Amino acid sequence: MSDKRKGKMTVAEAGRLGGEKTATTHGPEFYSEIGHKGGQKVKKLIAEGKQYE
Repeated sequence: MSDKRKGKMTVAEAGRLGGEKTATTHGPEFYSEIGHKGGQKVKKLIAEGKQYE
């Protein structure tokens, strides 16, 4: 199997490498900011969903 994969990477490996690169480029503040934005969006979607109940 390793002969068939020579020079290729899995999706998981690519994601890990991309995440590491993003972390070194942008730092922890970047992740904090996007996490906050995501949390706000989730709260908005929950509120909209409750309107339809």
